Amino acid sequence: MKNSIIISVLLICTFLPQLCSAQDSIRTPQVLDTIYANDTKNVALFFPEPIRQGITGAENFVFTYNREKEQYFGLLQAKQGKESNLLIVNKDGSVFSYIIRYKAKLSKLNYFIPISSSIGNEKPKVKDSIPVETTEKSVDYGTYYYEKFCRYLLDRKQRIGRIKNQTEDIVLSVETIVFDKEELYFVIQIENTSSLDYDLNFLNLSIETRQKGKRKSLQRLNQEPVFKYNQPTKIRENETVRFVYVMSKFSVSNDRRAILELNEKHGERNIELKISHRYINNPN
Repeated sequence: MKNSIIISVLLICTFLPQLCSAQDSIRTPQVLDTIYANDTKNVALFFPEPIRQGITGAENFVFTYNREKEQYFGLLQAKQGKESNLLIVNKDGSVFSYIIRYKAKLSKLNYFIPISSSIGNEKPKVKDSIPVETTEKSVDYGTYYYEKFCRYLLDRKQRIGRIKNQTEDIVLSVETIVFDKEELYFVIQIENTSSLDYDLNFLNLSIETRQKGKRKSLQRLNQEPVFKYNQPTKIRENETVRFVYVMSKFSVSNDRRAILELNEKHGERNIELKISHRYINNPN
């Protein structure tokens, strides 16, 4: 009996410190590094593997990376506001997480991220695991990225020049054209200063080409948006709306121009806005 008591005491003394240490490590919260950014400089993040996904937790932060061609770096920008977080998943499944904050003056513009900074892997290896079927739909990160970047452009309110036309009390204008990845973003504004609502029938963007020769004619080739953000169906009296058309990247030669055609449903307040090749070929 005495020997068994001694053995029990020895076992407790041996394993109790390890158990307490394990519990302490579970309770200790993980401290994330902080990355600062602003709206006047690009902060570059270089990773050990190509970036597959990059997501920020707030609209005042934008993280851009090449979704079409594998690249090891992404660019972070921020507008003044509350802090948020940045989640990065590399091609090999490595996961990185950071706190991101706005800072007017930046002391560091480039971050070279080692693999040791990874907080884990999106697909941890588990022995004897049983695959479980799920009906949960996967997130469309293409649409998610378009929405976040369009919101960022609408908040930024940047202008490329004076591109506008009007008929009666309806004013159609293009505030800016921004190139990102493989798309052109057209920030469009429609202002209704009349006392009558404007019902939108369609808004088309096309490329107009002047045919050479004795019989000169104009030919238009319609350009279909890959994404539309916040496009209205009605502009009420004394209302101004702003929205974004996302187009696949294209360029325009000197003898061609883009035409933005606004058409009213059950009305005649139609507008054609001509956009010079200079604006298309030199976006923001």
